[in-house]
Amino acid sequence: ERLINSGELGPGDKLTEASLAEKLGVSRGPVREAFRVLEEAGLVQLEKNRGVFVRQIPLEEALEIFDLRAMMEAHVGSTLAANATEQQLSYLKSLVLQMESAVKTKDEAVYYRLNIEFHEAMVSYAGNKKLNNMYRKLTRELSLFRRRNFSDHALLVTSVNEHRAILDAIGSRNAVQAAEALRQHVLMSRER
Repeated sequence: ERLINSGELGPGDKLTEASLAEKLGVSRGPVREAFRVLEEAGLVQLEKNRGVFVRQIPLEEALEIFDLRAMMEAHVGSTLAANATEQQLSYLKSLVLQMESAVKTKDEAVYYRLNIEFHEAMVSYAGNKKLNNMYRKLTRELSLFRRRNFSDHALLVTSVNEHRAILDAIGSRNAVQAAEALRQHVLMSRER
């Protein structure tokens, strides 16, 4: 999963048990099991008599996932505006500060990781385990599309400003504003 998320293994790449086992220093059994888990997560596809490939998500499917994320994250925003603890807000603020630093140093890889951490933390703080599981599955499938959004520095600046607005809306305890900030952020990511 890490090799796929980092872009080292890209959409359409064929994966073989033997080469990955050697690269990772494990036997073929754990690699075979990883293929099964990655297929369930929507990151690879097993093609009969052809092998295992990193999944290529069609644009239409990616757009549908962004639409679902916008609805989910709007709910998360309103929930956190009403219920986030000061400790949770503090943690989200620390992530935004780190994101701002990554933008200044033009470190797209660190920014990408922090962005995922920020959104996953918010979804986790909403306290709905089903939502959390669905969100993670959808975002795993989108990981290859989302990474492209952070290869342009101007988009990083826009993104970090949106994250700051999200944090401010949640911190103001305005559920409607927080929901809309998150919904708009995801829809803007969709457009990017």
